[in-house]
Amino acid sequence: MSERPYVIDEMISAKAIAARIEELSNAIKEEFRDTNKLVVVGLLRGSFVFIADLVRELDLPVEVDFLEASSYGDSMESSREVRILKDLRGQIEGRDVLVVEDIVDTGHTLKHVVGLLESRNPGRLRTIALLDKPSRRETDVAANWIGFSIPDEFVVGYGIDYAQRNRNLPFIGKVRFPEA
Repeated sequence: MSERPYVIDEMISAKAIAARIEELSNAIKEEFRDTNKLVVVGLLRGSFVFIADLVRELDLPVEVDFLEASSYGDSMESSREVRILKDLRGQIEGRDVLVVEDIVDTGHTLKHVVGLLESRNPGRLRTIALLDKPSRRETDVAANWIGFSIPDEFVVGYGIDYAQRNRNLPFIGKVRFPEA
């Protein structure tokens, strides 16, 4: 990663994120109201803050598991080559599954993960993404629920990083490189 200085401009406030999570959790509770247990699968690392806030709003029997997939590394651009770095610990066959993604950009990661998990024969499989960049889509994938649709900007905060930095910001911010 370059040590080039950058500025972060707030795009989506912590308050707006919290309100949207409450709305999304209501839709998820309705979809899975009859579940015995919902396996919430967080895609690491960017979704960890979102998944923590989301599961606290779900008044359902919930199990949390994680899968780590990578297509970025330390770059601002997707490599389009999805690698599974950490697989699920538990089995999902016949179970209700909600995949939690931080951001759907080109769509390659979500498409790959959904294909992988569908091959394991879950009962129901749904997806949710905090952020969606539809202008960047290169695949025919779409999350069942979207928190916010955003323009083609590189963003950080609320678990989303730039070269492992800025995950701890309570808001979503746009990365901007000032002219020297």
